[in-house]
Amino acid sequence: MARNIQSLERAAAMLRLLAGGERRLGLSDIASSLDLAKGTAHGILRTLQHVGFVEQDEVSGRYQLGAELLRLGTTYLDVHELRARALVWTDDLARSSGESVYLGVLHQQGVLIVHHVFRPDDSRQVLEVGAMQPLHSTALGKVLAAYDPVAHSEALEADRSAFTERTVCDPDAFERILDVTRARGYAADVEETWEGVASIAAPVHDRRRMPVGAVGVMGAVERLQRDGELRPELVAAVRDCARSVSRDLGARRF
Repeated sequence: MARNIQSLERAAAMLRLLAGGERRLGLSDIASSLDLAKGTAHGILRTLQHVGFVEQDEVSGRYQLGAELLRLGTTYLDVHELRARALVWTDDLARSSGESVYLGVLHQQGVLIVHHVFRPDDSRQVLEVGAMQPLHSTALGKVLAAYDPVAHSEALEADRSAFTERTVCDPDAFERILDVTRARGYAADVEETWEGVASIAAPVHDRRRMPVGAVGVMGAVERLQRDGELRPELVAAVRDCARSVSRDLGARRF
């Protein structure tokens, strides 16, 4: 019988630990949990970091799973509960709205796109699964920052760059936007990240009522707005989609 490769087993155990524990873990925590010498653990982490499977926070030095894991293919994504629960509802939202639909989660001071449904027309589109969006200027990011305390802190700590003349960078103004987002239950981005592009997003919660992601539509401003205002039927459709995904995740009172 062929012998298992010990270094691969240790790397797999490390990835499982990072996936199932705290958001970020330090070298000592990882080494202690897996009963490894610090030097051994550091060598494995460095290799995993090199291939993008692990990322290290520059400030704290702690480690977390890397976005490259999401780029390995749909096999991994299909077992991602959030995405699996959202598949039917995001397809329905794309059909009813006629726009592209995105499902995003917090990752490395940004929004990681874990699911993308194309706009239901014949236009040429690029799959954006694995892409990153900023927290402070996109609808998905504002929703996460409004409902997730960790996302809120990371949005304030991040470099809030101005992508257009409409981008809100001032921390006090940004906080007011988050207050409005929580009050009305959705966020909007009208040419704050890309000229001519608007988006609407709402939060997804799990059975503990914890925010686990955000879902939204994105498209041309002239399609998402009517008479200078977001189309209310699109806002309602996005919120309904988010509530449906939340219910499928076990959330109540949605």
